[in-house]
Amino acid sequence: MSDPTKTIINHSTNNERADGEHSTAKTVQPDHDIDHDFELNEKPFKSSGIIGLFARHKVAPNLLMIIMLLAGAVGLMKLNVQFFPSFELDYASVRVVWPGANAEDVERSITNPAERVLRNLDSLDEMTSTSSLGISVITLKFKQGTNMIEVIDQVNQRMSELRNLPQDARSPVIERIVRYESIAKLLLVSEKGSLTEMRTMVRAFERDLLNRGIDKIKFTGLPIEEMSVELSQNRLEQFNLSLESVGNQVSGMSSDYPAGSVGDSDSVRDLRALEQKRSAQGFDQMSLVVEGNQNISLGELGAVERRAKKDAPYIMVDGFPAIEMQLLRAESGDTLVSSKILMDWVKETEPTLPEGMRLQVYDETWSLVYQRIMLLVNNGISGLILVVLILYLFMNGRVAFWVAVGIPVSFAATLMIIYLAGGSINMVSMFGLIMALGIIVDDAIVVGEDALSHHERGEGALQSAEGGAHRMFSPVVASSLTTVGAFLPLMMIGGEMGNILFAIPLVIIAVIFASLIESFVILPGHLRHALSGVKKAEKGSIRYRLDQGIDHLRHHQFRAVVRWVLAHRAITLATTLAMMVFVMGLLAGGRLGFVFFPSPESTKLYADARFVAGTSSEVSARYAENLYRALRETEQALEPGIVKVATVHYNKTSKQTGPNFSGVNIELVEPDQRQTRNAEFIAQWQARAGVVPGLDVLTIESPRSGPPGSDVDIRLSGADPLLLKQASLDLQAVLTQIAGVSGIRDDLPYGRDQLIYQLTPQGKALGLTYVSLGRQLSDAFSGRLVQIFTDAEDEIEVRVQYPRSEQSTLATLNRM
Repeated sequence: MSDPTKTIINHSTNNERADGEHSTAKTVQPDHDIDHDFELNEKPFKSSGIIGLFARHKVAPNLLMIIMLLAGAVGLMKLNVQFFPSFELDYASVRVVWPGANAEDVERSITNPAERVLRNLDSLDEMTSTSSLGISVITLKFKQGTNMIEVIDQVNQRMSELRNLPQDARSPVIERIVRYESIAKLLLVSEKGSLTEMRTMVRAFERDLLNRGIDKIKFTGLPIEEMSVELSQNRLEQFNLSLESVGNQVSGMSSDYPAGSVGDSDSVRDLRALEQKRSAQGFDQMSLVVEGNQNISLGELGAVERRAKKDAPYIMVDGFPAIEMQLLRAESGDTLVSSKILMDWVKETEPTLPEGMRLQVYDETWSLVYQRIMLLVNNGISGLILVVLILYLFMNGRVAFWVAVGIPVSFAATLMIIYLAGGSINMVSMFGLIMALGIIVDDAIVVGEDALSHHERGEGALQSAEGGAHRMFSPVVASSLTTVGAFLPLMMIGGEMGNILFAIPLVIIAVIFASLIESFVILPGHLRHALSGVKKAEKGSIRYRLDQGIDHLRHHQFRAVVRWVLAHRAITLATTLAMMVFVMGLLAGGRLGFVFFPSPESTKLYADARFVAGTSSEVSARYAENLYRALRETEQALEPGIVKVATVHYNKTSKQTGPNFSGVNIELVEPDQRQTRNAEFIAQWQARAGVVPGLDVLTIESPRSGPPGSDVDIRLSGADPLLLKQASLDLQAVLTQIAGVSGIRDDLPYGRDQLIYQLTPQGKALGLTYVSLGRQLSDAFSGRLVQIFTDAEDEIEVRVQYPRSEQSTLATLNRM
């Protein structure tokens, strides 16, 4: 086949000549296999609009690019760095404490009346209540967008209308649920075993860290203390006293009481009593009046001790007492700034610690954010380099450079858009940015390739650059709108998941908008400059050999494949359908697994043991130590050294607190630094831990990211708790027979055994009532709350009660 040489004459416009460009005549010797179908047959465009304006202006594209980069720098400095996106929780809680009451009494006397007055609150979406030993908690979920300040005021008003709450119940505590994010956890371990000294130190640490900018600190293993005044039955009977009378005297003799002012005629002075006791020694020396108007010190009457409350949670690390400080970030705080505060503080504090004490930082949530940021930065840099290299294979180097410049420019504009939209740099938005890396480059490549192609055919630099933008505008905008339409529904999801996922479509849409501006406003001006300097590749050069090789591949091998596909349409269609059926078969047959929310393997494992109600703390403590021994045996058997931190929790699990709970929390080394997987470790740990009498549930699991809850949650609802419990047990029996199902548990454990007391005829004849007798029993076994005083950051309760040796035995009842 023969084809004469074509001469393409391109006459530039007057504006183009004014910029120093001239008409060009270019002779092109096409490949001998080029078909006539590929001849240039496009209508000339008419220069107009903002594309033409920026393509012809020498300064405007660069100025806009600099503005976008500066805006991105400002946005980067302003944007908050955090783990999850910021969103408000439309929740409030109502807590009422009734010391000593069982769950049934709490439900009947507190929870049910409170539910009746709260049921018809404005914008209330769901109400959930929990009645347990000594406390009622009602959680109120409101519709999205509710004014929570007005709602809290309404809840306060409704609860104030309740006039039939038990007399001994505390005042309701109503608060809005505020979300805090963990930054890291800090352990203070004392090899000397001095919890008192550790308490003083962690309180000083707390003040220092809060002053430096940490938003909130939550303690674990720091027992709540009380001032206990223990009076035996024999001593009370000897002086004809009761716990009530002693409590009234202690309350009256230990007080800072203002009595107004005096001296109006002279200089005015305030009248005050400063007799509040704050130490065991102060209470010990307090003088009481007993029978016969005798004075006796409280220390002579009984024992006074400042100590931890009974069954208070505590933790051990490597056999030594420890206190855990969890550093939290509020919505206005920055994760990386807070982490720097922590690390600087640790470096300054560690050298000042007394001998035998050490600090250990673990569960560093901030590092996950930092790692994601570094992943994004590294991917962006490597992507930029790869884009330049790959584009250089198909385009001129100057054109490839300006196409690649669009990546940082678009990213910069995206950061400013995210800031203006109220977003932040978080794990979800960074996931969207990583997804958007390809979107940013595609638009610029299309425009740049079209402009370069026309320039190679003989068009001038300005006409090629401006024409490429005009020709590609409609298809690129159409494809961008398709992407926007695909992500837009994610913005309409409500609830907590919708608030979290909102960041993904926000980032994608911002990236698309920024990419369109860069590709059609900034890029044409740069392409004009780049194309004006393009020279014909010399024979033998790298550029010439690359162009020849790609042209040969396109006009021979690739074209041959396309021609064969078009000639054998039936085979092509059948092959495509077969591949679709094969893929659907992989999904339907389970060969290709489905995970709703993929989560990387965690470094944390929680082993939680729940014993039957009424189990003593000594029993659960022994099992916690058994769990720790099983942990070390598992570690030695599988892979020594993979456990970084192990904290043994007494009277507490990761979710519940009480004498029948205990557990062990561990942190492993990173998954890529160990061979053992979590599932294998959990299985062997659970097998070595074993089961002991009284153990209700043992759960060893690893926390995962994604929606809250277990893999499968089943809700049973009904009016009678006994029927619900029986239904739960029957369902658990069925679920245990399903392979792969483990860790089955419910949230309705059996309560403790009860002793029902009644007044005898003799007791009624003496004038006793059930209320008066109940208060005496409560004072004896739970302690009578006399007063609460503040000591630094701690609130200390003063209780008058029987000694623990008498409280722990039922024989005390017979002697009362």
